Amino acid sequence: MQPVHNRDNQRLLRALVILVLDALAIGGSFFAALWVRFEFHFASIPKIYMTGFQRYILIWIGICLLVFWLTGLYSSIWTYVSIDSLARIMGAYVILLAVAFGAVQLMNIRMPRSFYFIGFFLSFACTVGIRFSYRLLRSFGWALRGGRVNGEAQNIMIIGAGEAGRQLIREFSINPGLNGRVVCLIDDNPNKRSHILEGIRVVGSRNDIPAAVEKYKIQKIIYAIPASSNQTRKEILEICSTTGCEIQVVPGIYQLVKGEVSVSKLRKVSLLDLLGREPIQTNLSEIRQYITGKVVMVTGGGGSIGSELCRQIANSSPRLLIIFDIYENNAYDIQMELRRTCPDLNVEVLIGSVRDPRRLDDILRQYRPELVFHAAAHKHVPLMEDSPNEAIKNNVFGTYKMAHAAREFGVKKFVLISTDKAVNPTNIMGASKRLCEMVVQMLSRRGGTEFVAVRFGNVLGSNGSVIPLFEKQIAEGGPVTVTHPEITRFFMTIPEAVSLVLQAGYYAKGGEIFVLDMGQPVKIDDMARKMIRLSGYEPDVDIPVVYTGLRPGEKLYEELLMDEEGLQSTANKLIHIGKPIEMDDQAFARQLKELEKACEENSPEIRRLVAEVVPTYHPAG
Repeated sequence: MQPVHNRDNQRLLRALVILVLDALAIGGSFFAALWVRFEFHFASIPKIYMTGFQRYILIWIGICLLVFWLTGLYSSIWTYVSIDSLARIMGAYVILLAVAFGAVQLMNIRMPRSFYFIGFFLSFACTVGIRFSYRLLRSFGWALRGGRVNGEAQNIMIIGAGEAGRQLIREFSINPGLNGRVVCLIDDNPNKRSHILEGIRVVGSRNDIPAAVEKYKIQKIIYAIPASSNQTRKEILEICSTTGCEIQVVPGIYQLVKGEVSVSKLRKVSLLDLLGREPIQTNLSEIRQYITGKVVMVTGGGGSIGSELCRQIANSSPRLLIIFDIYENNAYDIQMELRRTCPDLNVEVLIGSVRDPRRLDDILRQYRPELVFHAAAHKHVPLMEDSPNEAIKNNVFGTYKMAHAAREFGVKKFVLISTDKAVNPTNIMGASKRLCEMVVQMLSRRGGTEFVAVRFGNVLGSNGSVIPLFEKQIAEGGPVTVTHPEITRFFMTIPEAVSLVLQAGYYAKGGEIFVLDMGQPVKIDDMARKMIRLSGYEPDVDIPVVYTGLRPGEKLYEELLMDEEGLQSTANKLIHIGKPIEMDDQAFARQLKELEKACEENSPEIRRLVAEVVPTYHPAG
């Protein structure tokens, strides 16, 4: 990439070259007008007219150049000359006609009338020709080379015959270094059928994409409808994913508004584009209302969910943000990021374990947080199946100790990050999270701190999630491993999950389990195959999909609500509340003591003991 000052110097040099060419063209045009008027005989031009031409031509050139500069004809000369540029040139000449008419009348300049008409016509033609000639020459040379610079150029299809598509066509047409040429457009609007945009024809709608790919030998498809709905994007991109072409998308509508649509801004299609669900909307003013000016603590603050919590909390201007994590590298990463993005944020990064009650007491006594978001947990299902006692030690008793300390030191709200795996669990990780929910519901009934849990499904892009695994497997040439052809999961993005957590904190009254309406579950097998196609390969041809069997403790499908919980709605139609389940708190407290003793002794009977406390837990096998 060229330095900014180099690019500015190049623009200035080009503008000066154009200015000199304009001056020569204007002078030459009006001299030619005089020459044409007297039938191409220089000797026939009367002396009075030649003297008048010589007296006023330099002044006229100066006036023309000033008007050109004021009307913006010396900006973006080489790159995006278009109908827009032609309109500006016409506007400049309207001004010049008015100036010339006034000057002739006031200064009593006497020249043949045809001199003015011919001079203005030739001058206008030269002004237009100078600005379009560079682009035409570049395009002509590009066409002669067959659109190639280094190797074969790609034939490109653009979906969307709107302003974003127009800007991309222009950039490809004037920049041979991009090694691509736009050969056709696709648009669902029937009124645009056969419409020509910047010289490129609209050849059909979404249903014509496969045929157009074959007919025009397309290698790359660019989705350029930034304002489309998620469902529309999903449907069209699913069609594109079957073509075997490389696919890119224009990131968002804000770039179109700011005029920043360019090839450099394009990104690859992500699986999120294919989920087809509209983003979860939360009330940011409500979130800011209860966070601004508060001391907020995030446990597990360096993890996938914890770090996003820290980012969004930072945007709500807390008085102090405490990031607490046992893993120093993650904590350091989010600390450095927040220092860069939120330089005015008051942030404290502390290392320690939620299993250490003395450390927790010291921190809460010193900083007195008003809000605690508890994201510290072991979450990997297969790993916890192999180390079940660690799952109970960290998840259940880490939560209990953190929640107990929060209540002891007057924390106003405590929000637990839970999971859909807590519903009718078949693995120890899910059972441990159900126990966490029971812990906060029990403590909520004791008064003081408002304890709530937020339950959601799988998070796209989180550490250990299936998406990074598939991406790595595809990059290595396969195979892509899926545990079962029928396995399904709910999905959301990390920012969506975190915004739900923060919204739940606002709604919290104590004891609730908040549940997100996540739409339809996604089949993991379909997801794997879409990712393979998005990478330009054909499943089971270029990259095989291999079924490895369900892992220990893994279910075919996840649930978000237990039968007995019921549902209540909230002001946010996508967020629901599961009613607290009645339980014997004294009996549960005794069971917790027995469970703590057993896991500290690394009891081989830990699953059986957990099943006695969580009746819905049914260990697989």
